[in-house]
Amino acid sequence: MIDNYKFTVVEKFMRYVQIDTQSDPQSNTHPSSFKQKNLSGLLAEELKSFGLVDAHADEFGYVYATIPTNTNKNIPVICFCSHVDTAPDCSGTNVKPLLHKDYRGGDIILPDDETQIISIKDYPYLKEHIGHSIITASGKTLLGADDKAGVAIIMDMANYLVNHPEIKHGTIKILFTPDEEVGQGTAKIDLKKINADYAYTLDGGELGTLEDETFSADAATITIHGVISHPGTAKNKMINAIKIAGEILTALPKETLAPEVTEKREGFIHPVRMEGLAEKAFIEFIIRDFITANLLKHEEQLKNIVSSVMKKYPKASFEFEVHEQYRNMKEVLDLHPQVVAHATEAYQRAGLNMVNEPIRGGTDGSRLSFMGLPCPNLFTGMQAIHSKHEWIGEKDMQKAVEMLVHLVQVWEEKS
Repeated sequence: MIDNYKFTVVEKFMRYVQIDTQSDPQSNTHPSSFKQKNLSGLLAEELKSFGLVDAHADEFGYVYATIPTNTNKNIPVICFCSHVDTAPDCSGTNVKPLLHKDYRGGDIILPDDETQIISIKDYPYLKEHIGHSIITASGKTLLGADDKAGVAIIMDMANYLVNHPEIKHGTIKILFTPDEEVGQGTAKIDLKKINADYAYTLDGGELGTLEDETFSADAATITIHGVISHPGTAKNKMINAIKIAGEILTALPKETLAPEVTEKREGFIHPVRMEGLAEKAFIEFIIRDFITANLLKHEEQLKNIVSSVMKKYPKASFEFEVHEQYRNMKEVLDLHPQVVAHATEAYQRAGLNMVNEPIRGGTDGSRLSFMGLPCPNLFTGMQAIHSKHEWIGEKDMQKAVEMLVHLVQVWEEKS
């Protein structure tokens, strides 16, 4: 359908990834790092240049824009969403994107650090891209395909629709969020500005995948209160909170309920941060399961482990706090089957076999779904995310643009 279109997705992507937008998990500001607004502002201006007169970036780094309907039919308003920030796991400063034209197979040695090698053995999906161009970073940083690939795909879709008014569609909302990687992607979102009925995030992996199920997620914090004294006179007095924290970590399950030994639909208890002094220490956990009710079971197990360790230290004490992070979006999406059904039809029209799989993680779509905007996750092609080996194929991004064009048409035709 868009075979003669000169895609702009790769050119856009390679520009966007050079803008450092790494979010900061220790920040209390919105956005967590103000440099994210550098990309947000650029995207808003670019959308304005397409003729989207309401395009703007707000004070929190969110970008909003509207592609007006071009049909008289009453069609649900659809929002497409991606996040501008990159993960704190790996440097996002001075990203140098490299376009490997007509990849011939074999290992890719990244030039700025030749110990960083992207191999077919480790990444067999590379085989699907032999003869096609792929993009990597240079070896010292992540690439930023998560989720600037999604951003570039949505931008190229907007470019196509604006320049091809013969493609009939309803009102389309565009949303770019900051801070998804640190769990704050919807913290300051303005749903009244979006004013959509349904949404799709572009934040998925391999070509043809669609994700309508995520973990349900809680966070737990254990605060350990020890007993402090001068170490020179500490015998039979000091109770070291840091050592107690170490015992708790040692007592965690090792063969089950840990990310490194679980897969598919198995949940886990995962310590992500510890700090403190001899008098007081903290351990932060994330707790995950696809069945929301299982979170409470995991939390009780963790609390029992802590209680068992603390029994050895009657003069010490602890606090155990849990707060909700997000819930499995399938609980909402099952009430709106047309959202996934229309995406499935769009995949088929683009010549793709849709592969439905759960996300062992979360997306902005998890929270959006429970905020009243049912929102599954669509593929972008991103691979080896959050690492120096991150890469993406040109053909996957172009196919995602084509799929979105089909998707807006499916909504128009089915309404």
